[in-house]
Amino acid sequence: MNNAVNQHLFTDTENTDAITATLLPDHLRPNFWPQHFGTVPQWMLLEPKIFTWLDRLCADYHGDFWDFYTLHNGGAFMVLGTEQDYALFNELNGNGATVSREAAGIIACLMTYSHHACLTEHDDMTTHFYRLREYALHHPESRAIFTLID
Repeated sequence: MNNAVNQHLFTDTENTDAITATLLPDHLRPNFWPQHFGTVPQWMLLEPKIFTWLDRLCADYHGDFWDFYTLHNGGAFMVLGTEQDYALFNELNGNGATVSREAAGIIACLMTYSHHACLTEHDDMTTHFYRLREYALHHPESRAIFTLID
């Protein structure tokens, strides 16, 4: 992967503000977790919990390299590195969908952020959930994302 910055832009038709996700360059990866989540208790558990959530939701997931993204609203999330569609099923709500790698990452992160916010009762974790949720609301696969995390 090169260090060029990749941006995804999704616009809200009712709002002139755009939600922008920027791929974090390789040289900034080591600081991703402490920079964005360092104030959250047990923040070091977030990454393995994201892997675990995707493992629960996707029978075909057996590990992958993940990319880190930041949002212009201060949010941050991870996306699977392998470009393919992922069939997800949430046994907790009985919903399933086939989604892109970005949507799969958003789903796993939202599930993790929500549960970690409840576990820690920390406002910063709740804020991270809502920042990513705002991005997900305007994502082209928002219906599938919210069906799976409901």
